[in-house]
Amino acid sequence: MTQLTTELETIGRDLCLAYSGRLRRRRRIRAGAAATCSVLIFAGAAYASGIADDLHLDPTKWEILGGGSIDGGKGEFVHAKSLQDGGPSTFMVEHDAGMDRYGAFLLHERLKAAADESSPTPAAPEPGALCTRAELTRIERNALDALRANGSPEAATAAETCRGRAYGIEMAQRVFSGLEPATNLMPGVQ
Repeated sequence: MTQLTTELETIGRDLCLAYSGRLRRRRRIRAGAAATCSVLIFAGAAYASGIADDLHLDPTKWEILGGGSIDGGKGEFVHAKSLQDGGPSTFMVEHDAGMDRYGAFLLHERLKAAADESSPTPAAPEPGALCTRAELTRIERNALDALRANGSPEAATAAETCRGRAYGIEMAQRVFSGLEPATNLMPGVQ
């Protein structure tokens, strides 16, 4: 009878060791699966935010709704919704380095039109015909002069009614504030 008890104890110990090993393996597999899922979730969010890689949108702050590009990737846009307040936004990037400044303006207008076409909340278009080179140059010059005199660039360019006035004012403001180099203005504007 004593011998049977010793055999049962040995079998019991073997079973306990085997079962505890199985539990350890199961915990390792679960931990590995959880880690893999976390990596895949973050990689998926990073990939989803890469619709326009140059925009560097944080997937923890923005939900990507859609996007697109024009001219072989020279202009890219993304429609997104803020995860904080649900507000919609459209982000655009233009690869216009080395382009003629009027060509960069035309790229901007094409990109804006493409983004507005697919936007869940399109912006109201500027009225008027597209600005010519001379009109855009005049807008940038007058806006920059007004900024230097502590005046209003909007008031200084009020006589101009072409589409692109807002672009010209913004470029002048960005150059005046030091965010853009003066070479990003139309030729002849200093």
